[in-house]
Amino acid sequence: MNALRTATVTTADTKEVIEALPVLGNWYNGDGYDWMGRVEARGWHVISGWGCDGWDLGSWPYIMIAGIRTRDAAGELWGMASYCEGDVTTAWHRTRQAHWEEISRHAHFHWQSGQSEGPATLPATAEKMPPEWKRPYGEPIR
Repeated sequence: MNALRTATVTTADTKEVIEALPVLGNWYNGDGYDWMGRVEARGWHVISGWGCDGWDLGSWPYIMIAGIRTRDAAGELWGMASYCEGDVTTAWHRTRQAHWEEISRHAHFHWQSGQSEGPATLPATAEKMPPEWKRPYGEPIR
């Protein structure tokens, strides 16, 4: 099972090289619900709703986004994994804001393509979305 391993990664936002972070890999040993159970048992959380109105983040069980937060000696680290019918990519960020921006780019893509139900009107790019659309559902703007 290669769904979870540790690896040396480079954070997407600060370009730091960090050793021994959990990385989620491709998963072809069942469906998305099997993947969800496997990764959530290892501390990841599959995110169902995004933005102020809790729009769909993905299209379960085919498309899912998972997140995790940990820390090292330098501070917090935020992991994000994108699952699409068994193909998985993982990215790490040093800041929560960069992590949320990455998830928002995925949300925008899936909303724009009609793969997920999102806002009725959507700007051309994720960067132009209002701040209240670029955070986990239920998370207040700070």
